Amino acid sequence: MARLTGTRPLAARRWGCAAAFLLLLLTVQAAQKADFSGDSTAATINHSLTLLQRLQELLQNGNGSDSVLRVRSAASDEAKVFHTHQLLLSLQSEVFESLLRNQSVVTLHEPPETAALFEKFIRYLYCGGVSILLHQAIPMHQLASKYRVWGLQRGVAEYMRTHLASESSQGHVVGWYHYAVRVGDAALQESCLQFLAWNLSAVLGSTEWGSVSVELLLLLLERSDLVLHSELELYTAVEGWLSHRQPEVPVAERVLRAIRYPMIAPSQLFRLQAQSAVLARHRGAVQDLLFQAFQFHAASPLHFAKYFDVNCSMFLPRNYLAPSWGSQWVITNPARDDRSTSFQTQLGPSSHDAGKRVTWNVLFSPRWLPVSLRPVYSDSVAGAIQPVRIEDGRPRLVITPAMSSPDFAGVSFQKTVLVGVRQQGRVLVKHAYSFHQSSDEAADFLAHADLQKRTSEYLIDNSLHLHIIIKPVYHSLIKVKK
Repeated sequence: MARLTGTRPLAARRWGCAAAFLLLLLTVQAAQKADFSGDSTAATINHSLTLLQRLQELLQNGNGSDSVLRVRSAASDEAKVFHTHQLLLSLQSEVFESLLRNQSVVTLHEPPETAALFEKFIRYLYCGGVSILLHQAIPMHQLASKYRVWGLQRGVAEYMRTHLASESSQGHVVGWYHYAVRVGDAALQESCLQFLAWNLSAVLGSTEWGSVSVELLLLLLERSDLVLHSELELYTAVEGWLSHRQPEVPVAERVLRAIRYPMIAPSQLFRLQAQSAVLARHRGAVQDLLFQAFQFHAASPLHFAKYFDVNCSMFLPRNYLAPSWGSQWVITNPARDDRSTSFQTQLGPSSHDAGKRVTWNVLFSPRWLPVSLRPVYSDSVAGAIQPVRIEDGRPRLVITPAMSSPDFAGVSFQKTVLVGVRQQGRVLVKHAYSFHQSSDEAADFLAHADLQKRTSEYLIDNSLHLHIIIKPVYHSLIKVKK
């Protein structure tokens, strides 16, 4: 648009305000439902789409404009000029209402990324809708927050929460997490953190891994629900992060001490000590942890638990995808029949238990009925059974050991079931259910899933993709002074 050199006459500004008000009134009237009052001849005539088009033309042509916004950016010497209508801006934004109260021309200074989207932002104020791409989410959210357009702010935040799995060349979830921390959006922050934890392997191999902040890295490292192939994979990624970021020594040592070395096999630990430049540089800071890890692998877990507190995160496995920790299970047509499978896992992460296996039996039922919904005899009609609909049932997954052994002493098992979903063409973990040895099943497993629909978000090509992980947890039995 051309640069404005003067302001419009007062009469023209008033005419524009009145015209805008009339258009809004017509919009409200068209959106209201007709009160039929029992009259079969009543009908609703709706030309709201035409009205929205007229509003777009009003902004585009500047007809009846009574205010002007000049948007300047450090990236350009030219100001973008928008002929606007005070009433429409004020209805959507209390900031614009205040800015335009005593002046008709306002100069706004915006960073390049928000200035580039300002025309879309203004169009939203006129039409109530906007289309954005992944890289536009943060600057659009910044505009909505700055000018207090709360509906747009909530809409962009929801867009970000529902597009975490969308594929982008540079990655975006890490950046969105850091932005959520800056603006204090706790819901978006937690959504990003959970997505990163459950799909960490995908993030470790992407370009956005190098942009992870120290704070985010430490938050991830202290979690036990990280989904990745092994602890060695995590160490390798952390080593790359440290080499790339070169943080201060206290930070590097804190990061290295968050690795769970007892979850790495002794042969791999020996190789790291011999080949890892990062570990050599900070050996003194983690020497005690490495020594403890070798002790853990060398001794019987029952003997080790007498002298060390194994009820801490260092000895708790994460959600490892390696075969020794669990098994994949793809269930075709999961809404049709009961299914079963079995697999074996290593008894525990200690090398002392490397040759010991536990066999697990798994039962899947697509239409299991809770006790409250099972058929019962009715008192009103003798012998009648209360009808039960198939859709009243819910999926059930039962995981039980096929054996019991004295070797189980001091070990309990946490069971985790990952549900893979396809989002934006990618297969990712969106749901995880965890339950302990005291229970054979997760009470809320796929409680809200509709497996009858082939389009269900829980299905991939009409199949349910599960990964079952068994996490052995050692317990201290006897405490002896060291």
